[in-house]
Amino acid sequence: MSIPYVKGIVAKQAHVAIPDGTIEEEIGRNGFFGRYAHIYRTHSPLNWTRIEGPRKPQAFDLRKMKFHAETSTRHTFLSNEDVAISFARVEKPMDYFYRNADGDEVLFVHQGGGRLESDYGPLNYNKGDYLVIPRGTVYRLAPTDASSFLVVESFSEVNFPDRGMLGQHALFDPAMIRVPTPEFGNNSTISERREYEVRVKHRGQFTKIFYPFCPLDAVGWKGTLSVMQLNVTDIRPVLSDRYHLPPSAHSTFVANNFVICTFLPRPLENGDDKALKVPFYHSNIDFDEVIFYHEGEFFSRSGIDEGMITYHPQGIHHGPHRKAIERSADKKRTNEIAVMIDTKNPLNVHDAHEIEIRDYWKSWQEREGN
Repeated sequence: MSIPYVKGIVAKQAHVAIPDGTIEEEIGRNGFFGRYAHIYRTHSPLNWTRIEGPRKPQAFDLRKMKFHAETSTRHTFLSNEDVAISFARVEKPMDYFYRNADGDEVLFVHQGGGRLESDYGPLNYNKGDYLVIPRGTVYRLAPTDASSFLVVESFSEVNFPDRGMLGQHALFDPAMIRVPTPEFGNNSTISERREYEVRVKHRGQFTKIFYPFCPLDAVGWKGTLSVMQLNVTDIRPVLSDRYHLPPSAHSTFVANNFVICTFLPRPLENGDDKALKVPFYHSNIDFDEVIFYHEGEFFSRSGIDEGMITYHPQGIHHGPHRKAIERSADKKRTNEIAVMIDTKNPLNVHDAHEIEIRDYWKSWQEREGN
C-alpha cells in the first residue's frame, strides 16, 4: 500500500503553485509509474560547481558526425544490452540489401526523402516519418534527397503502448499507420537480371549472401507483421490545460526496458497561472534519458539546435534552465519536435568525442547567465 506522507512546506498539487522561494524536484521509481517523492528545495540541484567522474550530462552535435561511405553510413554512439542508438546518413540508393537479424529497427527521418524498399513492398518516406522495420526484414533505402536518420535498434520486439483509459484512438488512430503494397514485379530494379547482395547482421557481424535475382520479389503478403510508417504530423498529443503531464504521456513505441516518446507542438498549461509549463526537475533514478532535437524552438533550455542530442544518465538531476521557467510564464504553446528514448539499463557512449559538446554539464550554472 502506498501512503503519501506530507512534511514541511510543499505544494498541495504536484507541479502547481510551487511555494515561493522553492523549486520542486520529483524522485520517481520505474519512470513515472512507481513510488515517488516531491522534494521542495531552496536551490536548484543543477546549479553545481563541478562534476568529477565518468557519469555526467552530455550533449552531441550529430551534424558534425563524419561518415566513411566505404565502411558504413551508420554510426552507433549509445548502446546497452537492450538498444543501440545510431545516426545514419544515406546520400544515394544503397547498392546492397540489408537484413538485421539482431533486432527491430525504428528509423526516424530527420532530413530528406526517398523510398524504403522491403520484403513487404515500397514506401515513400519524408521528413518526420517513423519507419518501423521488424527483425529479419530485407530492405534498402533509396533516397531522392540526401537523408539522415536517427536509428533506434531494439533487441526485443517494438510495439505500441497500451492507451488504457484514453482509448485505442488516443495519440494517433491506428488507421494512420501505413504499410507497403508489393509492386507485383513491375519495378525495374526487381525485374533486372543481375547479382544482388544481401548483408545480414547477426551478433554484430555481417554475412553477405548473393542471389541471381532481386530478393524483393514478393507479389503479396498478409498477416499482422509488417514494415510500418507513421509521421509525426499524424500524432495528436495528449494535453492538460492545468497540469504538466509526465513524458510517459507522449509514448509512441515501447520495447523491453526502453520507450520512445515524441514531443510535439501543443498548447501549454494555460488554464492555471500557477501550473508549471516546463519539465519539472527530476532525478533519473531508474532510467537514462536521451532526447534528439529534430525541429523547432526548444524553449526549455538554451544552446540546443536541430540535429543535436542530449544524454542524461541515471543518478544525475535533470530539468529546465531557471530562465526558461521565467520565460515560460508568457508562453502559450510549445513549438518543438523531439524524440526521447528512456532506457532502464545504463547506456554506454561510443566514439563520440568529435561530436560531443564540451562542458555541456555547465550549462545550468546560474552564474553563467543561464
